[in-house]
Amino acid sequence: MPNRGYIGLGSNLGEDRRANLREALDRLGKLPGCKLVRTSSMYQSEPHGDSKTPFYNSVCELETEFGSAELLKQMLEIEKAMGRRRARGKRWGARTIDLDLLFYNLEVVSTEKLRLPHPRIAERRFVLLPLAEIAPQFVHPELGLTVSKLLAGSKDSKKVTLLPPRG
Repeated sequence: MPNRGYIGLGSNLGEDRRANLREALDRLGKLPGCKLVRTSSMYQSEPHGDSKTPFYNSVCELETEFGSAELLKQMLEIEKAMGRRRARGKRWGARTIDLDLLFYNLEVVSTEKLRLPHPRIAERRFVLLPLAEIAPQFVHPELGLTVSKLLAGSKDSKKVTLLPPRG
Protein backbone atom coordinates (compact mmCIF):
# COMPACT_ATOMS: atom_id res chain seq x y z
CA MET A 1 0.00 0.00 0.00
CA PRO A 2 1.42 3.41 -0.87
CA ASN A 3 2.21 5.96 1.76
CA ARG A 4 0.05 9.05 2.06
CA GLY A 5 1.42 12.53 2.63
CA TYR A 6 -0.24 15.91 3.00
CA ILE A 7 1.82 18.81 1.73
CA GLY A 8 1.24 22.50 2.31
CA LEU A 9 2.21 24.85 -0.51
CA GLY A 10 2.78 28.59 -0.30
CA SER A 11 4.07 31.38 -2.52
CA ASN A 12 4.36 35.14 -2.10
CA LEU A 13 7.01 36.03 -4.69
CA GLY A 14 6.98 36.13 -8.45
CA GLU A 15 4.70 37.56 -11.08
CA ASP A 16 2.15 34.75 -10.80
CA ARG A 17 1.82 33.07 -7.41
CA ARG A 18 -0.93 30.78 -8.75
CA ALA A 19 1.47 29.55 -11.44
CA ASN A 20 4.10 28.90 -8.76
CA LEU A 21 1.66 26.67 -6.87
CA ARG A 22 0.55 24.89 -10.04
CA GLU A 23 4.17 24.27 -11.08
CA ALA A 24 5.02 22.83 -7.65
CA LEU A 25 1.95 20.56 -7.79
CA ASP A 26 2.94 19.42 -11.27
CA ARG A 27 6.48 18.65 -10.10
CA LEU A 28 5.19 16.72 -7.06
CA GLY A 29 2.87 14.66 -9.26
CA LYS A 30 5.72 13.82 -11.62
CA LEU A 31 8.04 12.46 -8.94
CA PRO A 32 8.69 8.74 -9.57
CA GLY A 33 6.35 6.55 -7.54
CA CYS A 34 4.12 9.52 -6.63
CA LYS A 35 0.54 10.38 -7.51
CA LEU A 36 -1.46 13.48 -6.65
CA VAL A 37 -4.72 12.31 -5.10
CA ARG A 38 -6.43 15.59 -4.21
CA THR A 39 -5.63 19.27 -4.27
CA SER A 40 -7.43 21.99 -2.37
CA SER A 41 -8.55 25.29 -3.76
CA MET A 42 -6.11 28.19 -3.56
CA TYR A 43 -6.34 30.72 -0.76
CA GLN A 44 -4.80 34.09 -0.08
CA SER A 45 -3.47 34.65 3.42
CA GLU A 46 -1.99 37.51 5.39
CA PRO A 47 1.74 36.98 5.83
CA HIS A 48 3.35 36.01 9.13
CA GLY A 49 6.64 37.56 10.24
CA ASP A 50 8.60 40.11 8.19
CA SER A 51 7.03 39.45 4.81
CA LYS A 52 4.72 42.17 3.46
CA THR A 53 3.24 40.38 0.44
CA PRO A 54 0.21 38.11 0.95
CA PHE A 55 0.75 34.40 0.38
CA TYR A 56 -1.19 32.12 -1.91
CA ASN A 57 -1.66 28.73 -0.26
CA SER A 58 -2.93 25.26 -1.10
CA VAL A 59 -2.67 21.71 0.26
CA CYS A 60 -2.35 18.47 -1.64
CA GLU A 61 -2.68 14.81 -0.78
CA LEU A 62 0.01 12.62 -2.34
CA GLU A 63 0.39 8.87 -2.59
CA THR A 64 4.05 7.95 -2.62
CA GLU A 65 6.45 5.06 -2.47
CA PHE A 66 9.03 7.31 -0.78
CA GLY A 67 9.63 7.22 2.95
CA SER A 68 9.02 10.49 4.79
CA ALA A 69 12.69 11.57 4.84
CA GLU A 70 13.09 10.89 1.11
CA LEU A 71 9.84 12.71 0.31
CA LEU A 72 11.08 15.72 2.26
CA LYS A 73 14.37 15.59 0.33
CA GLN A 74 12.46 15.57 -2.98
CA MET A 75 10.32 18.50 -1.81
CA LEU A 76 13.44 20.53 -0.95
CA GLU A 77 14.83 19.76 -4.41
CA ILE A 78 11.62 21.10 -5.99
CA GLU A 79 11.90 24.28 -3.91
CA LYS A 80 15.51 24.72 -4.99
CA ALA A 81 14.69 24.09 -8.67
CA MET A 82 11.97 26.74 -8.45
CA GLY A 83 14.36 29.35 -7.06
CA ARG A 84 13.86 29.01 -3.31
CA ARG A 85 16.86 30.15 -1.30
CA ARG A 86 16.73 29.37 2.40
CA ALA A 87 18.34 31.92 4.73
CA ARG A 88 19.69 30.43 7.96
CA GLY A 89 17.66 31.40 10.99
CA LYS A 90 15.10 33.31 8.91
CA ARG A 91 11.55 32.00 9.10
CA TRP A 92 8.49 33.43 7.34
CA GLY A 93 10.40 35.39 4.73
CA ALA A 94 9.29 36.00 1.17
CA ARG A 95 9.59 32.96 -1.10
CA THR A 96 8.73 31.80 -4.59
CA ILE A 97 7.63 28.43 -3.23
CA ASP A 98 7.41 26.83 0.17
CA LEU A 99 6.58 23.14 0.58
CA ASP A 100 5.84 21.75 4.04
CA LEU A 101 5.27 18.08 4.82
CA LEU A 102 2.29 18.36 7.14
CA PHE A 103 1.43 14.70 7.75
CA TYR A 104 2.90 11.45 6.50
CA ASN A 105 0.63 8.49 7.23
CA LEU A 106 0.30 8.67 11.01
CA GLU A 107 4.04 9.03 11.63
CA VAL A 108 5.35 11.00 14.56
CA VAL A 109 8.99 11.96 13.91
CA SER A 110 11.31 14.43 15.59
CA THR A 111 14.76 14.72 14.04
CA GLU A 112 16.97 17.67 13.18
CA LYS A 113 15.69 17.66 9.59
CA LEU A 114 12.12 16.39 9.94
CA ARG A 115 9.27 16.93 12.37
CA LEU A 116 6.00 15.10 11.84
CA PRO A 117 3.29 16.09 12.13
CA HIS A 118 4.37 19.60 11.16
CA PRO A 119 4.76 21.34 14.54
CA ARG A 120 2.66 24.43 13.77
CA ILE A 121 -0.35 22.95 11.97
CA ALA A 122 -2.80 23.77 14.76
CA GLU A 123 -1.65 27.42 14.76
CA ARG A 124 -2.09 28.10 11.05
CA ARG A 125 -5.44 28.85 9.44
CA PHE A 126 -3.69 29.14 6.06
CA VAL A 127 -2.87 25.43 6.37
CA LEU A 128 -5.97 24.22 8.20
CA LEU A 129 -8.51 25.79 5.83
CA PRO A 130 -7.26 24.11 2.63
CA LEU A 131 -6.45 20.91 4.54
CA ALA A 132 -10.00 20.77 5.91
CA GLU A 133 -11.28 21.08 2.36
CA ILE A 134 -9.61 17.81 1.28
CA ALA A 135 -9.17 15.86 4.55
CA PRO A 136 -11.60 17.16 7.20
CA GLN A 137 -11.71 13.87 9.12
CA PHE A 138 -7.95 13.19 9.16
CA VAL A 139 -6.93 12.81 12.80
CA HIS A 140 -3.78 14.53 14.04
CA PRO A 141 -1.75 11.59 15.46
CA GLU A 142 -0.50 13.53 18.50
CA LEU A 143 -3.45 15.79 19.33
CA GLY A 144 -6.17 13.22 18.58
CA LEU A 145 -8.35 15.86 16.88
CA THR A 146 -9.66 15.94 13.33
CA VAL A 147 -8.50 18.67 10.98
CA SER A 148 -12.04 20.12 11.15
CA LYS A 149 -11.83 20.39 14.94
CA LEU A 150 -8.37 21.92 14.76
CA LEU A 151 -9.71 24.54 12.35
CA ALA A 152 -12.75 25.25 14.54
CA GLY A 153 -10.46 25.76 17.54
CA SER A 154 -7.79 27.81 15.75
CA LYS A 155 -6.81 31.06 17.43
CA ASP A 156 -4.95 32.33 14.35
CA SER A 157 -6.43 35.76 13.59
CA LYS A 158 -4.72 36.19 10.20
CA LYS A 159 -7.18 36.61 7.34
CA VAL A 160 -7.42 33.69 4.88
CA THR A 161 -9.72 34.03 1.87
CA LEU A 162 -10.67 31.64 -0.90
CA LEU A 163 -9.37 32.77 -4.28
CA PRO A 164 -11.89 32.67 -7.12
CA PRO A 165 -11.03 30.16 -9.82
CA ARG A 166 -9.19 31.73 -12.70
CA GLY A 167 -11.28 31.71 -15.84
